[in-house]
Amino acid sequence: MAAITAALVKELRDMTGAGMMDAKKALVETEGNVEEAVDWLRKKGLSKAAKKSGRVAAEGLVAVATSGTAGAVVEVNAETDFVARNEIFQAYVGKVAEAAVAAKGDLEAVKTQDVPGSSRNFADEITHMIATIGENMGLRRADYLSVEQGVVSSYVHGSVTAGMGKIGVLVALESAADTAALEGIAKQVAMHIAATNPASLSVDELDPTAVERERKVLIDQAVASGKPQEIAEKMVEGRMRKYYEEVVLLEQTFVINTDFKVGKFLEAQGKELGAAIKMTGFKRLALGEGIEKEESDFAAEVKAAAGL
Repeated sequence: MAAITAALVKELRDMTGAGMMDAKKALVETEGNVEEAVDWLRKKGLSKAAKKSGRVAAEGLVAVATSGTAGAVVEVNAETDFVARNEIFQAYVGKVAEAAVAAKGDLEAVKTQDVPGSSRNFADEITHMIATIGENMGLRRADYLSVEQGVVSSYVHGSVTAGMGKIGVLVALESAADTAALEGIAKQVAMHIAATNPASLSVDELDPTAVERERKVLIDQAVASGKPQEIAEKMVEGRMRKYYEEVVLLEQTFVINTDFKVGKFLEAQGKELGAAIKMTGFKRLALGEGIEKEESDFAAEVKAAAGL
């Protein structure tokens, strides 16, 4: 019987896409024979993951979890919305979000943690689910926020089940004000963020490259309309303020109370509660954003399947 080393387990995992525990068990069952271990995994339906790993997974769930003054938002992908409604998948995603809070948003650290109630870690568990559920899946990303004093609150838009849906938002408010009141305020701001998708919290945090690109476009537009260069540059300052009001959270008109900008709303709420409220950050993840989805011609697929 060949020695079942870590290198041998890794070799089998690379060949089959099976989880570490499954690969090790296959080698034990076949006395270290790699080829027989591959067949053993195939018979158990555990070697399919590798074949599915190339397929685009742009569906799935975004989930949020909070604990005390910290919170995390994660995205776990699958190929179809159908899997997002699978209770096994949902339970896994919920555990990922909770683990991401403890790991302070470090997704690589999450992958190596053991899944509560399972003998596998999070990376191996998703490989196992790929084989058993039959779709490609992936732990895509995680974000984290915390405060010294105050709240980190969450909101999910397009909720599929508690704490999971299409868009997940975290809001961090630093304040000595009443926690319950802060939670309500943070929830409202989180709903605003879900709707408007701001580019940054403040003007200072905007990407300088994006700001300069916008400024140049506005100057070029003014010059093209017949304005002299120096006049165009002066005109742009007013237009840039409008730009900030569109993309900067604290400068945006608050969708829940349009009498306020978000920054002024927080200021007013702080005065009402008797303690200043400082928003220290936000995170917004939308399911599948940035993933290039495959476009398929269903009619062509049917014809191909029929040999036409």
